[in-house]
Amino acid sequence: MLLAAVTLSAQTAKAPIRRRPPAPVKVVKKTTEPADLNCPSPLGAGVKTKLNFCDVLTGRDPAQGILIKFPAHRGVLTLHFDLHNRHTYSEDEMRMKRGFASYTASIGVLTLDNTLITRAVAAGEFRKADDLLDRVSGGAGPGGVKAVAPLGSEPISVDLPADVDQVSILGEKLTMVRSDGAPATYSAPGRPIAIISNATVEYTPAPPPPARRR
Repeated sequence: MLLAAVTLSAQTAKAPIRRRPPAPVKVVKKTTEPADLNCPSPLGAGVKTKLNFCDVLTGRDPAQGILIKFPAHRGVLTLHFDLHNRHTYSEDEMRMKRGFASYTASIGVLTLDNTLITRAVAAGEFRKADDLLDRVSGGAGPGGVKAVAPLGSEPISVDLPADVDQVSILGEKLTMVRSDGAPATYSAPGRPIAIISNATVEYTPAPPPPARRR
């Protein structure tokens, strides 16, 4: 009787429920590409780096700044660029031991409705020609370079929400100290106070729109 009860219990036990494994989550990789940038005041291309340098002008109207349009994306998009001080190189000043200059330039990243997203600052000192990041081609100086050149390089990253599809970069002010030690501050609209280069965007592409049914 005991054996029969055990056998009957084994026969009537329910089989374990087999659950389907969850469907794999499709991971969409982020894309990094050059930014779609409209530069109102291009400085030129670097002789060594081959980078395109763009002057940052002071101003209050975002429409007159450096405009960067973003591709369709989902989630946070990150804008990267390098910010440089702007130095005017002079061989005469170097020979007279008056070539020193110290710079602090502040810029703003804004939406087109004039909402400030963030500020960025570049600070640097020039003492000798090797302090320059690069020389810019297309000038009348020796070697066909311009007197104005980028000094130093400050990497800037700005995280932007999904609903922002365009920003403007505008200069705020420049404080400069020359060899005589006297500081000067510039903020009048339209003055170039800094330089940017190497602008890229890092983002997750938006899914394609659903196909229309015929």
